[in-house]
Amino acid sequence: MTVILVLATFLVFIVLDYVMNRGKAMRTVGVAAARPVPVESGSDLVEGFHVPAAVSYHSGHSWLLRERKNLVRVGADEFAAALLGKVERVELPKPGQWIRQGQKVLTFFRDGVKTDMVSPTEGEVTEVNRELLENPSILRKDPYGKGWLVAVHVPDEENTTRNLVPKSLVRDWMRDAAERLYARQPALAGAVAADGGRPADDLLAGLPDANWAAVTGEFFLTA
Repeated sequence: MTVILVLATFLVFIVLDYVMNRGKAMRTVGVAAARPVPVESGSDLVEGFHVPAAVSYHSGHSWLLRERKNLVRVGADEFAAALLGKVERVELPKPGQWIRQGQKVLTFFRDGVKTDMVSPTEGEVTEVNRELLENPSILRKDPYGKGWLVAVHVPDEENTTRNLVPKSLVRDWMRDAAERLYARQPALAGAVAADGGRPADDLLAGLPDANWAAVTGEFFLTA
């Protein structure tokens, strides 16, 4: 009987320690997640789109940044933000939800139509950007800073780099994406000047025949 009580007491301490440490981690996430990604204006442009070297990219145009051990912040790159344009509503996974790399967990609504984006990593969502939920326009204004989407606790840090675009190929990958977009929508071919011009805030707004969900789905790998 004494042995059982000792074991029970030991188990209680383990559970309490887990809960307290997890709560502490959750409380500190907001501070880390609010830090904007350093962007050197002009030096990181590819076909007019900002592609900061500080973050890692998924081929579905989501990005992640390692905040500290086992914690990453996730967002949408500027190419994605320009395609999304003036979204009216954003749906994000809830804190505590486990998400998988490649899973459609980020949803955007525009004119009653929705499009999805996949997660670039696997882990437990610890926080969502509530400012973005209230004001989706900040995604386009500051995709690598205030427009971040979710913070994720990643137990296995190898998952933060597995199946992402290799750093040495990021610029070629983004250039290819822009060229595919212009080939698909020739009217956009002159929207970004070769001399470093910047893309319109809402790339597809002036193309009434463009299928917003289809175009975004193709580049976000969800079509």
